[in-house]
Amino acid sequence: MSRGDSGTNQGDDGTKVRVLPAGPHALLVELADGQHAEAFHAELLRRRERGALPGVREIVPGARTVLLDGIPDGILDGIEGPRGGGGRVPERGGGRVPTARDRLARELLSWQLPPLHRETHDAVEIPVVYDGPDLDEVAALWGVGADEVPALHSRTAFRVAFCGFAPGFGYLTGLPERLHVPRRTTPRTKVPAGALALAGPYTGVYPRPSPGGWQLIGRMVDPAALWDPAREPAALLGPGTRVRFVAAEPERVPPSRTESRR
Repeated sequence: MSRGDSGTNQGDDGTKVRVLPAGPHALLVELADGQHAEAFHAELLRRRERGALPGVREIVPGARTVLLDGIPDGILDGIEGPRGGGGRVPERGGGRVPTARDRLARELLSWQLPPLHRETHDAVEIPVVYDGPDLDEVAALWGVGADEVPALHSRTAFRVAFCGFAPGFGYLTGLPERLHVPRRTTPRTKVPAGALALAGPYTGVYPRPSPGGWQLIGRMVDPAALWDPAREPAALLGPGTRVRFVAAEPERVPPSRTESRR
């Protein structure tokens, strides 16, 4: 697969998968939507765990993409390319000899993905207080009372689809479509660390104070746990991590000093 080449395949459900070269030793897989990207990422992790992805150093999921980086020549079928070849091998018989990356790209296009399962075993439990400034607005969008939001949210099995925005910030999926909410029309200039927030299909917890436009429904009891540079790994929530929110008693957690109600 030379620079600029790409491959496309259409699955049984009509969704398209596109594989693109990214630099000399990487592939970028474009999926139809976030749900398919999560399923593809989960399948990559399963195959890597059983040793079926030799040589792939990094797997980085995004909203609708997955990047596979560190694919040296020769990781498949014993193919050995020239050192520093940048994913290319010499021409043979008037045509370019397929590289290991070419073969991996074709293999990725042929995969049949099983449905994504959202088990709650081995989930990271995050205690939260459901007293956010947007709780009433979210309840109205959901068509329930504010006192029903904690139960609806905390009984959901979440999974970290990908990370971004700030160190330690995970984009969690799992809420059914009927519970998706829009971002705020006017973002806040400061959202406190630990704020539990919703936007579109995602749930997230702010690891540090920052501007933000998500709907705030609660706060994490110990936001410092989200990102600890002295810990390995520093992030509590990595792609693929299962998460369960646990409602905590408000009287046991002092309210944060924030500007979040503006």
